[in-house]
Order: sequence, then structure tokens, then C-alpha cells
Amino acid sequence: MVLLLQYTLIFSSVLILVALGGCYSEHSGVINLGLEGIMVIGALGGALAMKYLPSTTGAFWIVVISILAAIVFGVLYSALLAVACVNFNADQTLIGTALNLLATAAAAVIVKSINVMENPDNVSTTIQYVEEKKAFVVSWGSFEFNWFMLITIVLLIFAYIVLYKTRFGLRLQACGENPQAADSVGINVYKMRWAGVLISGLLGGIGGLVYITAGVSEWKFETGVAGFGFLALAVMIFGQWKPQRIAWAALLFGLFRALSNVYSGFDFLVALHIPGTVYNMFPYIISLVVLAFTSKNSHAPKAEGIPYDKGSR
Repeated sequence: MVLLLQYTLIFSSVLILVALGGCYSEHSGVINLGLEGIMVIGALGGALAMKYLPSTTGAFWIVVISILAAIVFGVLYSALLAVACVNFNADQTLIGTALNLLATAAAAVIVKSINVMENPDNVSTTIQYVEEKKAFVVSWGSFEFNWFMLITIVLLIFAYIVLYKTRFGLRLQACGENPQAADSVGINVYKMRWAGVLISGLLGGIGGLVYITAGVSEWKFETGVAGFGFLALAVMIFGQWKPQRIAWAALLFGLFRALSNVYSGFDFLVALHIPGTVYNMFPYIISLVVLAFTSKNSHAPKAEGIPYDKGSR
């Protein structure tokens, strides 16, 4: 039961962070389907930071530098979406899909090239961070508390305050609801949409780092992040683009994802003789079922996915 709680919280943390990123972007009016790719690139940045940090680096600085690297990589990669969709009015769905396809391939090529340069016989796409990963975890008896759990709670509360209690958040949402009206009162729609997309890159990058450090000490980058970016989009929609609802939705999806890691510890589940791959499928099956019954009542930002033309009214 302790392991189930532990994995539920860490996988929920991933989903909350990435879904919040999508929430910022869509509230600004830009659909960010590239969250999966942003997660991969953010994870790459964090993993490379852990790989090249000196062995004498303290635990605090390992955490800080790894997170900063993931943020930088995630933000820079999300900037590609912003340039294409905000400045050039490209189709947001196509650009997001292209970023997802590019990210995994690019990360695999980069990691393989680095490994080959260090050892010509090593052609894998794996980065190890056995010792560095310990900096993120504090053991409380049999429960492993991950600092990302606390960081996620802080960012969740911060997102609620920013979106509903600050001028920036209200302006961001105005750009996603009626950009022409927002522009008429002096709000720079382009800047706000850029901000929304870059914030999604920041949170998506951290989410990618959390995902690859959740219970493992190495990551094979050609495998990507197993569709967690799309699962986060489902969490965002199920949560109606509201931080507090996103948190509850993430806990539900995180619970089903955690079962694939710990089902062997429950005798009644073992007795069912259900293959482990089925448990891996649970969160995605649940997402299909949930969205099938709730998507009709979804209230997405009205102008999301619509390129803004300053000349139109």
C-alpha cells in the first residue's frame, strides 16, 4: 500500500505539472499538442545535467541544476511552437504533432552521439544517473518522499493564484477567450500567447525530468515518455482547465498508472492473472472512457487553436 501511494503521488506530480503547462498555453489561445515532445527534451536536459555534474556536487545543487537544465531545454523547445503558431499562424495541431515526432528522434540521436564519442562501442540511447537520483529522494521508513511532490504542490497553488488572482492571469485568459476584445483594451495578444507557450515549456520540461527519475536510475531516450504528454492533455480536459480540478484528475490517472508498478504486491490482483501490460494500459483506457463521457460538457477557452489576426475584428 505504501508503494502504491508513493507511485501514485509521483506519477500524479508528472501529470499535474504537464497538464498545468497545457492549461497556461490553452488559456492564452494556443493548443499545445507538443507537450509530449517538450517532456522528452526537458528530460534530456535534466539527464545531461546529472550526467556531467561533478561527483562532489551537493544534493541541493544536483536538484536545482537539473531542474534548471530541464526548464531551459523545455522552454527553448516550446519556443519553436510559439514562433510557428503565434508569429506565423501555422496550424497548431500539426506543429505540435511535428514537435512530438522530432523530440524523441532528436533526443535519441543526441544521446547516442554523446555515448559514441565517450565510448565507440556504446551505441545505446541510455543515460545513467544512479547516484544523482538519490538527491531527489528522502526515505521516511518504507516511504520514499520525492522533492518533486512538494515542488508540484507549490506550483499548483501558484498556478491557481496566477490564473485567478493576478492581472497577468486574467489577461492571459482574456487572450484565450476573446483576443480581439483583449487587444482593444491594450493587451498585447502576441506577447501573452508567447508567455503562455513558454510557461507550458517550463512546466513540461520539469514534468519530463520527474517522469524519467520516477523509480528508475537510467533512461533510454528512444522510448520517449510513453504517451504521458497526451495523458496530461486528457487530465487537463477532464479537469476543465482549472488547477484544482486538474489535481484531482491527475490523482485518478496516477493511481491507475501506479498499479502497473505495484500490482504484484496485492494478492487479489495477482490471483486475477491479468498480464502486466494490461495494467500499463489502464490509464489510457480510463482516459478514453472519461473523455467519451465528459468531453461534451467541456468548456475550453473559446479562441484556443484560432490564429490571432490583429487586423480582424
